[in-house]
Amino acid sequence: MDRLLEATARAERDHFWFRGFRRFVEPLIAAAAGDRRPAILDCGCGTGHNLTLLRRYGRAYGIDLTWAGLQYAASQGERRIARATAARLPFGDAAFGLVTSFDVLYSLEQPDEQAAVAEMFRLTRPGGCVLINVAAMDVLRGDHSILSHEVRRYTRETLGRLVTGGGFTIERMTYTNATLFLPMAAVRTLHRRRGLSGEADAKQEIAVPAGPINAVMSGALFLESAWLRWFDCPFGSSLLCLARKPQT
Repeated sequence: MDRLLEATARAERDHFWFRGFRRFVEPLIAAAAGDRRPAILDCGCGTGHNLTLLRRYGRAYGIDLTWAGLQYAASQGERRIARATAARLPFGDAAFGLVTSFDVLYSLEQPDEQAAVAEMFRLTRPGGCVLINVAAMDVLRGDHSILSHEVRRYTRETLGRLVTGGGFTIERMTYTNATLFLPMAAVRTLHRRRGLSGEADAKQEIAVPAGPINAVMSGALFLESAWLRWFDCPFGSSLLCLARKPQT
């Protein structure tokens, strides 16, 4: 996973996928936070890059299991970070108004996956929210799945059962990155047919592409993010879920 973090740290500022991701999640973060500026916990903060976004809406904290990610985050000035597993979090009950989990659950074996959702429920205050992003659709399994230690990809049904089974009420769930679906499906079908690359070779999956290509892809995802403010998408490479903990 350290290789993934090294590659991610280089790419997440400029790569079209990360730009699109931030555009997809920001309206949901804003809706969940409202004007209360709650305490926000990012479960699996990696290099800490998303904490900058979360701080626009509240007091942001992060945990990650990897020293590499935490060391990079600390080198960028992050101080509200700690080493912990998402399946056992070192905070008191109902400590946060918003808990996020971005591309973490799909890398956990089932017992830890369920424990992580239970921990997010415990930490969320009544009436607070969780915001979860996961890899979606088995047809899109490819080299990146090796790099990210992917255990599963989700559908609306499987993620819905996980979240509601953990006690939350789903407010919004949509696939994202639909704009990229056809080229991504073609490339990843080729990956599976020739055999998935080893972890060291798969780093190219999140290398920033050439400037013109990156700009075109960024523009396409910007248009998709505008569309998603009003409509849900029936397919895509990721699945984004906003859910709320009942008041009682």
